[in-house]
Amino acid sequence: MRYLIDTVRAMIVTMRNVFRPPTTVQYPAEDRVRPERYRTSFALVHDEGGDEACIACLACERICPSRIITVKPAGKRESPVTGKKRNYLEDFTLDLNACIFCELCVQVCPTDAIIMLRELAKPELSREGLFLTMERLYANEKIAHSWGSGSKLMSMQDPKRGLPAPEPKAEAPPQGAEPVPEGSS
Repeated sequence: MRYLIDTVRAMIVTMRNVFRPPTTVQYPAEDRVRPERYRTSFALVHDEGGDEACIACLACERICPSRIITVKPAGKRESPVTGKKRNYLEDFTLDLNACIFCELCVQVCPTDAIIMLRELAKPELSREGLFLTMERLYANEKIAHSWGSGSKLMSMQDPKRGLPAPEPKAEAPPQGAEPVPEGSS
């Protein structure tokens, strides 16, 4: 008898779910609305003058917990835009196969050269498609950027957060003056 009751309960649950509207979306034919902080891929950008923003400081390579970023500096040379000597990239690669999208590389970049993208990328058919070379990263510059850059994310972090508020110091009476007893005027 117990099996019959369990079977009826299972059928009730099944029938309840059969008539519920579907929650899945037929991607890529139909696209969901993504939240503002949604992050999908990366891009390297140019500065206002059209020069490469990346100065090959290797900060992103060092901070990456998955070790997926490889930066090969080309050395210092004169900038065609500003005329000053600065570091340039020879090669920059990023492997999305192992990326955890922690955004640490974006936060640590001193020139905001690497940014995250908000627009959903098309699915790749091979692992090689998830390996972003310098050319592909610069091509991604034209895609919609995420809401935050490295300098914006760093300015949002408060180093005093979580620390107790300092107690106000009581003013000490001037030296040589006698303290006034309480209750007297």
